[in-house]
Amino acid sequence: MRKPTAADAEVLLRLYEIRREPELRRARKWFLTEFRPGSWADIKSRYLSHSDEDRWFRMTVSYWEMVGTLIAHGVLHPELYFDHTGEHVVTWDKCKSWISEARADLRPTYLYRLEAMVEAHLEYRKRTSAEYLARKAGTSANCKAKGAGAAKPSRAVKQPAGARR
Repeated sequence: MRKPTAADAEVLLRLYEIRREPELRRARKWFLTEFRPGSWADIKSRYLSHSDEDRWFRMTVSYWEMVGTLIAHGVLHPELYFDHTGEHVVTWDKCKSWISEARADLRPTYLYRLEAMVEAHLEYRKRTSAEYLARKAGTSANCKAKGAGAAKPSRAVKQPAGARR
């Protein structure tokens, strides 16, 4: 995989700026805390009705689909992105129960970039967590091995010059 570039960092920072936009922030908060998905038919009748909830639903899922598209097309380095966020994973979890119905109703590729991004992120987490734990265990084992052959420190505490006992 290519190394992240300054251009990747610029895209990442721009996406963060977009996330801070007040309306998108409200939309994401609503989606994560108040949106209670049922079936796709329930979502269409309850939330997709030209209301605030309709706008927030569309803003949230389209934002994450856009990020997934940028990653899929190489505009944004995936590992640079995955190192810093995970909200899309939780968002996708709220979509899983109804996505098959939505795809049958709308199009087979509805939110497929979000789904692919989450799958890649979870694989990345698994790999990097294993690498981190192995490295940490190796460091710990190296420290123990070094300590086993070293002289034990004296129990006597050296007093600063001029200190009284």
